[in-house]
Amino acid sequence: MNRDDGTLPARLHPSLVRDHQFPTVGFGRRGFARREVRRFLLRLALELASLHREVTRLTEENTRLKRLLRDRRSAQANRPPC
Repeated sequence: MNRDDGTLPARLHPSLVRDHQFPTVGFGRRGFARREVRRFLLRLALELASLHREVTRLTEENTRLKRLLRDRRSAQANRPPC
């Protein structure tokens, strides 16, 4: 979610989520400002989606590198001695 000035907000940190305070609705009503809650939840969902994509990418990269290392070790083990 972009800020009004077009920049992206800082990444969400667990403490920001834990400590976030929603504004209450106006006088005579109970609860939180529904729009603020929805905005925050949307931001949280976008951040989680981004983190999940990054974890998937890093897991795939890790698998690829492990396979490459295993193949290289196997190729060296199968080399005839010099």
